[in-house]
Amino acid sequence: PDPAGRAGGACTSTLLNVLYKDEQTPESDLSFVEVLDQMRDNLKSHGYEQIPQLTSTKELDLTHKFDLVPDHFEGTKRAVMVGINYIGDDPGELAGCHNDVGNMKKYIMNVHGFEEENIVVLMDDGAHTEPTKNAILAAYKKVVAQSKPGDSIFLHYSGHGSKVQDDDGDEDDGYDEVLVPRDYQKSGMIRDDDLYDLLVKGLPQGVHVVSLMDCCHSGTILDLPFMFQPNGEFEQSS
Repeated sequence: PDPAGRAGGACTSTLLNVLYKDEQTPESDLSFVEVLDQMRDNLKSHGYEQIPQLTSTKELDLTHKFDLVPDHFEGTKRAVMVGINYIGDDPGELAGCHNDVGNMKKYIMNVHGFEEENIVVLMDDGAHTEPTKNAILAAYKKVVAQSKPGDSIFLHYSGHGSKVQDDDGDEDDGYDEVLVPRDYQKSGMIRDDDLYDLLVKGLPQGVHVVSLMDCCHSGTILDLPFMFQPNGEFEQSS
């Protein structure tokens, strides 16, 4: 269960538990490494095998305060949130992804001041835009195009992740990590190469982005060059 009120997936719920507790002690702020360590400890204590990882475009000071929106970023805050339960799929149907989005949306609005009009939600619940491949990519393209220096973006994905054979030789392990949109059987997966081109290479300078990918094979889903390791150090990919 999650402090925001509804049961969700392990990774999103664990992060929210850590962040809500941090909000209750404003005299001290958790660092990046403290957030990850607490998430790992919490997941392990509850019998989960997930190992949350942090990747970035540059080497970070892991002792710096963890925040979805840095203090000096005073522009517009935008979010794209995707939750896919794969209703009716057998096997493959999930149960907590819609709740993940609802819980995280409540957090970013109440704690970080995101406004409803600047939050795009895609879910396979019949009430929101269906999270098809084209719809997800269009939402990502739009939020990048709208953003200017000083703005902040939060991306949240809760659903299936997978890996497929690398088709351009840029992966050390021979596989691309992928997101699994609702219409994957018809339209295919969303590859990490496409996400990198869109959300990293295509991003204007001076825009801050935090992406939470709550899915399998998500550790390198954006193909970012630096990965935080459990030993407390960053490892740079080749």
